[in-house]
Amino acid sequence: MHLLIPYAAHADPTCRQVWQGLQLPRLQHLLRHMRALPPTAWDAQAPVLPHEQLHAAEFGLLPRAPAWAALHAQQLALPNATEQAWAFVTPCHWQVGQAQVTLLAPEELALSAAESQALLTAMQPYFAEDGITLLYDSPTRWLAGGEVFRDLQASSLARALGRDVAPWLPASPTLRRLQNEMQMLLYTHAVNEARSARGALTVNSFWLSGSGALPSPLSPPQGAVTLVPDLMPAAQRGDWAGWGRAWEEIDATHLAPLLTALQQDTPQIQLTLCSEQGALRYVPASTGLWSRITRIFDPNPLSGIPDKL
Repeated sequence: MHLLIPYAAHADPTCRQVWQGLQLPRLQHLLRHMRALPPTAWDAQAPVLPHEQLHAAEFGLLPRAPAWAALHAQQLALPNATEQAWAFVTPCHWQVGQAQVTLLAPEELALSAAESQALLTAMQPYFAEDGITLLYDSPTRWLAGGEVFRDLQASSLARALGRDVAPWLPASPTLRRLQNEMQMLLYTHAVNEARSARGALTVNSFWLSGSGALPSPLSPPQGAVTLVPDLMPAAQRGDWAGWGRAWEEIDATHLAPLLTALQQDTPQIQLTLCSEQGALRYVPASTGLWSRITRIFDPNPLSGIPDKL
């Protein structure tokens, strides 16, 4: 059993203040009976976040360039899913400011299936001209297949959300041009005109992520890793009060089975806490006498987590 918790801490001072007041008895108990593995060096400029790299490795994907879209195409049994290169295309809103263009969370659009399919239908011929097949998957996620994605290292949505899009755009001239063309197409599309008339955010661009082709051979998943995304929405909005409530809910729900498994000496237990800058991975500690005595007098094991992450 392995729990992977993104956005477990953040550098924001308000987040750190909220952390100090949280009641997390199960997490505190777990950390008193687990030890942290040696930390891994993380590249702050990597196109995917630490938790995404760890999650990708569990599925046999390249950590820094995980082909999530190709894996999803294989799971859907799409034609040529294993051989072809794929990417996720997310219809989104870019908020234009004086100094930068910021990517907003796709959920803020509240895009309906009908709206999404109408936009996709309008965009498909333009993608096809560049040898890209565009398929509907969900209102805020489409699948795109084509050779242009084979060696493309695309930045994840989580990496770019709430930030200036410029450093995280794909390096491909073809995709940059296509993005510009779609911005012009979307500007006058009937779906956006209707959304604008009712005061809703418009779909004025798209984001590419999860690009590439599957490794051959693809390694099977290494273990029962469970990604716990509950902290992500509040953290990405900077809602630290909501983030704190989500942490206490995680402590009461997701961490309870892990604590039970630890108490029952279940093998291969892991807990990984991630931030945007790093990760702390914990495994069961030694049960020797000195180790047990030391833990009794240890300070609050939660106190140092924000600084370590």
